[in-house]
Amino acid sequence: MSAMADCSSELPGLVPTALQRFATVVEHEQMARDTWRMRLRCPKVAQQIVPGQFVMVRVPERSDPLLGRPFALYDVYENAAGEPEGIEFGYVVVGKMTSLLESLTVGDRVELWGPLGNGFPLPPSGHMVIAAGGIGQTPFLAVIREALRRKIYGNPFREVTQTPSRITMCYGVRSREYIAGIDAFHQEGIDLQIATDDGSAGHHGYVTDLLKPLLSEAEPPSVVYCCGPEPMMHAVAKLTEAAKIPTWVSLESPMACGFGACFSCVTRIRQDDGTWDYRRVCVEGPVFPADKVVFEA
Repeated sequence: MSAMADCSSELPGLVPTALQRFATVVEHEQMARDTWRMRLRCPKVAQQIVPGQFVMVRVPERSDPLLGRPFALYDVYENAAGEPEGIEFGYVVVGKMTSLLESLTVGDRVELWGPLGNGFPLPPSGHMVIAAGGIGQTPFLAVIREALRRKIYGNPFREVTQTPSRITMCYGVRSREYIAGIDAFHQEGIDLQIATDDGSAGHHGYVTDLLKPLLSEAEPPSVVYCCGPEPMMHAVAKLTEAAKIPTWVSLESPMACGFGACFSCVTRIRQDDGTWDYRRVCVEGPVFPADKVVFEA
């Protein structure tokens, strides 16, 4: 890949607009402890991507790690003419690739391929609730901005025909120092509720503690979107299934290729006849109806 020209080419998989190209780092800032936001100039990808989709990223001319890693869209940024110019994603430094990304500065280049995956569906009207844990809040800035018709995404762009009357985001992290990007969410005027495991900010407890009262309101949520650690998503899914609230989860399965060739990211998905079968998170997902996902017990 290191000899790849700075041009695009189609990739296999079920996303016909997926491109492979170099992208330049134009911003890189720390959001919280071990948590960073990277902005990449990649106009062609920015013009195509929709909330919930992801890109695979690797550092050129490095063989360790050899393969790219998946990063969900945080948002798209525009140039002076208002045209999509690039994308942003968030990450937590936990391994070789993210440690390598942490060392990059403005002007450095990465290789990426995308957009990949299916993205979140457009929300219905009514009360939209988001449950996010850890770095799982990052996909939802673009989701919220699209739902409120403050930005458009995709080519052709996705037309929002109905907007939520209310948006509540329940966001849980280990402690105050891991809270990332909340200023951007506050700027959108949503109801943002925080939970921390150690009680250093917001509610002392889990994100599900914040979700439970919302599900029992006289007018319950019309939809719940969820992303975060799998045990947290499983807990959310059990609550919303009992309350009969349509719920969508974005799975964070490890991936090797990102476009369905290697089958390293398969997950068990419940079929209409009650049995289950494997589906590729990178192609059929990463977003699935929560009641279709067979979570580990």
